[in-house]
Amino acid sequence: MTFNLPKLLLLPFSWLYAAVLAGRNWLYDRGWKRSVAFAGLPVISVGNLRVGGTGKTPHVAWLVEWLRARGQQPALLSRGYGRRTRGYRLATALDSAATVGDEPWQQFGQFGGAVPVAVSENRVAGIRQLLAEMPRLTAVVLDDAYQHRRVRPAINILLSEQQRPFYTDFVLPAGRLRESRAGAARADAVIITKCAPDLSEAARAAITAQVRRYARPEVPVLFSAYEYGPPVPVPGTAAAGGACAPGSGGEVVLLTGIAQPGPLLVHLAAAGYRVAHHARFADHHAFTPAEIAALAAQCQPGQRVLTTQKDAARLQEPALAASVADLPVFYIPITVRFLADGEARLASLLGPYFPLPAVG
Repeated sequence: MTFNLPKLLLLPFSWLYAAVLAGRNWLYDRGWKRSVAFAGLPVISVGNLRVGGTGKTPHVAWLVEWLRARGQQPALLSRGYGRRTRGYRLATALDSAATVGDEPWQQFGQFGGAVPVAVSENRVAGIRQLLAEMPRLTAVVLDDAYQHRRVRPAINILLSEQQRPFYTDFVLPAGRLRESRAGAARADAVIITKCAPDLSEAARAAITAQVRRYARPEVPVLFSAYEYGPPVPVPGTAAAGGACAPGSGGEVVLLTGIAQPGPLLVHLAAAGYRVAHHARFADHHAFTPAEIAALAAQCQPGQRVLTTQKDAARLQEPALAASVADLPVFYIPITVRFLADGEARLASLLGPYFPLPAVG
């Protein structure tokens, strides 16, 4: 990270903030602040040191699919950032991004309701409530809980972007880290995300050496890349009513409310799409009818609107139903692919907690 004068002036505040968080972590590490473990229920925490945009949601989906393929019965629990409700809430078909948050609502739809998705600011209380309602659960995946020390996970997975690694960043407000780089020492695995699919062995080794300055030496450092699928119609829009998906090479209008739209733009360019207009909003932005009307005004005849799966979850808000009904909106699905032997190494870490059922 390069520094200009304003950032240099903010450094003392970053040091103060980092010191406060270091003190909090020290109290947890020494057991002076209570951390709860759940005997017999492996809890997997997925999170980051940097604010936003590291790819938590698709990695959480990968974990859930791995657990289900293993015969497990997992549940997802997050805080539900951006929702307009409070307390514990188990997502149902009657919910929306407003009631459970955009990412939990996306996850609920992605798994078709087959995986319990709950939100709670108090993760300890949330896990206890999930167990009370579903005593047959065999795992809980915590989304964005790396700094939530009140739960002691069985496995702590830290994500960091290749283009914005935690080891070059600084604590807020001078940088974008939620806590100091030393927080990587709590990780049981570090995944470098959004990598170039052809990232060389030498580049992976250089990144691993940097991570090892902060993570424990035995911790695996893994690498993953995004794989983008073909456009999918967004329910409630003209796309779901039969509008044709945009063809490669066509002009599209792009709508994003995510932290880092850069990788998506790179993919669209490589796939031959031409972005005629990009309506870019902040992460977790709650779209308004006026903003959707402005977007529709930018969409010329024959053009389609592309968005992300997380943004699609927010576009399905009841308050936006009339605004999006005539718009041909498609989302681009994302899945995670591990580079080299990353998938096998992560499975090796998870395997002892989730043994395959005995045959015969």
